[in-house]
Amino acid sequence: MEVYRSFIFRLMRNYLIGSMAAVFVVGTVVMVSTLQIPNIQFVRLIIIVLISLLFMLVAELITLWAQLGPIRQFFAAEHHEKAELTKMYESIHRFPGQTIYRILGPHMLGFSLPAAGLTIWMISTGGLEFPYGYVAVAAACALLIAVMHALIEYFLTVRTVRPLLLEVRRRGKEQHGMEPSLGGRVLVSIQRKFQLSTALIGLFPLFLFFLATSIRLQYMDSEFAKEYILWAVLIVVLGGGFALVGSWLLIRDVRGPVAELTEEMNRIQEGDLGRRTPDLYADEFSALISGFNMMINRLEMRQERNRQLLQSYFSTLAAALDARDKYTAGHSMRVAEYSIMIGKLSGMNEEQADLLYKSALLHDIGKIGIPDEVLLKDGKLTDDEFAVIRTHPVLGESILLQIEPIDAMADFLPGVRSHHERYDGKGYPDGIAGQEIPLFGRIIAVADAFDAMTSDRPYRNGMSHEKALSILEEGKGTQWDPYFASLFIDEWRRQQHLQKSSERGVS
Repeated sequence: MEVYRSFIFRLMRNYLIGSMAAVFVVGTVVMVSTLQIPNIQFVRLIIIVLISLLFMLVAELITLWAQLGPIRQFFAAEHHEKAELTKMYESIHRFPGQTIYRILGPHMLGFSLPAAGLTIWMISTGGLEFPYGYVAVAAACALLIAVMHALIEYFLTVRTVRPLLLEVRRRGKEQHGMEPSLGGRVLVSIQRKFQLSTALIGLFPLFLFFLATSIRLQYMDSEFAKEYILWAVLIVVLGGGFALVGSWLLIRDVRGPVAELTEEMNRIQEGDLGRRTPDLYADEFSALISGFNMMINRLEMRQERNRQLLQSYFSTLAAALDARDKYTAGHSMRVAEYSIMIGKLSGMNEEQADLLYKSALLHDIGKIGIPDEVLLKDGKLTDDEFAVIRTHPVLGESILLQIEPIDAMADFLPGVRSHHERYDGKGYPDGIAGQEIPLFGRIIAVADAFDAMTSDRPYRNGMSHEKALSILEEGKGTQWDPYFASLFIDEWRRQQHLQKSSERGVS
């Protein structure tokens, strides 16, 4: 509750300062310097102001108490649900906007109405001696002062609520491991704040001068005062036009870089770090954009470093697996190279090709769980031993599922589990067929088979590339996906043809 009490203290301090400035400094000074009436009437006017101020303060406190109710109840409690924290975080952000209604309502209903009523009564009884029209002018002045007071109070309250927001975020992190946020939602646009603020700042002194001078001139020359009013209205209209145009130009100057940075942030969220925001500004936005571009540079460097580390991790893991058996050394790397060749021939984009490459590097990771006496056996495997070997795709999937976060290896699981499935449905571990076999599994199956056939084993020598290609060709549509098998066969033969042509040219 200490944060809440500190908030209330600052809120009341800001309000009292603003009220005193609006009612006494502005109101009284304008009233005293404008009206030419006997001192006793000034005293009566000041009494009217004090009585009206009392009404205003009561109305303000009632409104403030109602608006603070949910915030007060929230900070009186120790524990909160997630939804309650999120709702309060948004409510506190909306509180400065409620300040405007809290100021304008009591000013107009609690101050202006009692002041106007008492003044009219005093004029009717002879206690005050000036035209009834002055009451309307005074009401207009009161409205101007109330609007400016509300504007100032709004910006002061925006800063005042920040400790409350920090406390809500602290409680959210402490109690639920989350920090409430608006998630990028805009409750009050910069455009609206700038336009209203600059327009009011520009129009306020013009209107106040116009109203005060129109009364002052009545005491000097009523005919000239009428001419002045027409001229002053023109000046006010022109001044208002300049204020509106100026606010529009100002907001356009601010919205440009803000919109650019927002667009770039959305692009970065989608993973595109390739562009930089052009620095076209000579104000503080230049430093902001420069820092933003520097952040992107560092993100890009970190992303590249992470990519290299991850690639090294996959390669090291595959090499460690292959190192268990000298006859399979380099097998995973070769299968990955063959797989990515097929993937690119099929039109696969860079992102998918990279996932395929990593999947192929890990396709035999499950063999870590196969006993050496089975995996490294020199002779032909028994049925029971082959059954153990057949478990390695499922073992590989289980191993990758242990890596945190749980979705880190999600893209690699299908290829690891399904690279021994057959196109005709007679493979393992699931016996699925055709297009039901995951894409990576169908590609890796071709690459894995080719390397296995062309590599030496303890019990046999590797066959020639051409013979292995012939076996792949015979197994298209039964053991292997006919499309990917054909891509690999055609490309391998094309490369062999180019190599032979090159050798003949050299000789």
